[in-house]
Amino acid sequence: MTLGDHVTQAFGLPIKHYTIGTPITEPAKWAYRFAEDSYGKDDSSWEEKFSAFLHDPLAAEVTTIVMGMWDSELLDEGSEGIIETLCAANTQLPNLEALFIGDITYDESEISWINLPDVSPLFAAYPRLEHFRIRGGQGLSFGTTLRHSQLRSLIVETGGLPRDVLHDLWRSELPALEHLELWLGSENYGGNATIEDLAPLLSGDLFPRLHSLGLRDSEFEDDIATMLTLSPLMDRLLDLDLSLGTLGDEGAQALLDCPAILKLQKLDLHHHFCSAEMIARLQALPITVDVSEAELTNTDMDERERYIAVSE
Repeated sequence: MTLGDHVTQAFGLPIKHYTIGTPITEPAKWAYRFAEDSYGKDDSSWEEKFSAFLHDPLAAEVTTIVMGMWDSELLDEGSEGIIETLCAANTQLPNLEALFIGDITYDESEISWINLPDVSPLFAAYPRLEHFRIRGGQGLSFGTTLRHSQLRSLIVETGGLPRDVLHDLWRSELPALEHLELWLGSENYGGNATIEDLAPLLSGDLFPRLHSLGLRDSEFEDDIATMLTLSPLMDRLLDLDLSLGTLGDEGAQALLDCPAILKLQKLDLHHHFCSAEMIARLQALPITVDVSEAELTNTDMDERERYIAVSE
C-alpha cells in the first residue's frame, strides 16, 4: 500500500486548499490545507500562504488545519520550522481544535523519510486542541511528559514507529483521550517496538476514557490480537482496528475466543492473512467486521512471508 492520495476530508470536514488572495469563507465548515505545490502550478511557499491566511480577519474562527508538503528540502530539514510557526500563531488561531501535520503522499516523500521534531510545544500552544494526527516517525517525539486536558483523538501514522515514541505516549497525561491510533510499521524502517513495549497500554491503566483503539500496520499483529484479548481494555472498547498488518488465523482465533469481542461496534481487520474459513467465521459475528483485502494466496504461506501495508 502506498499513500497516494491527499486527504479530501480531515476530522469530518471537507478540505479547502488555501491560496493567497482567496478570502476565508465559512471558516468552521472547512479544513484549511497549506502546502507547497509539488507540481509547480503555484510557486508560493507554505509560509507565504500561512502568513496571508493569518492576516484574514476570519482566520480566528478556523477550527481545523492540515499541513501538507512544507518544504522542498523536507528530507534534510525536518519540520522544526512548521512547529515553531504554528506555535507562534496560537493567539491568532484561538479556536483551533483539529490539526493534521504531514498530508504528504508517496510521490512527494516516502512516509519513512518524513523528518519530524518534538511536537509537544503544539499541545501547550493550543489548549483547545481535540484532534491531532501526524504522518511520519523519523525523529518524532512527544516530549518527556505530554499533558493536555482536551485532546480526544491522537493518530500517529508511520512506516516504522520507534519505541521511544511509545514510551513518550505512555508517560503522557491525556484524561480526555477517546481514540488512539498507532501505525507500528516495519523494523526495517525504524519500527523497533515489540509487544512488550505495548504492555503499559494493554494494562488498561492508561487513558481512562479510551474506547477506540487502532494498533495498525504491525509485523506482529497476531501477538497484538492475542494480548489484547487478555487486556482489561477489551471490556471498554467499542471500535478495534488491527488492519494493515500481518494478522493471520492465530490472532483471529484469539479474537473469536474472547467474549468481549461481541461488545464491539466495529472490528477492522482489512489487509490480513486469514484463511477463507476464518474470514467466514469472522463475518458471522453479529458486529460490523471489515475483512477485506485478504492477502493470503497460499494456505501454506510462512508467517515470515507476510507483509504490512505501509512501510517505506
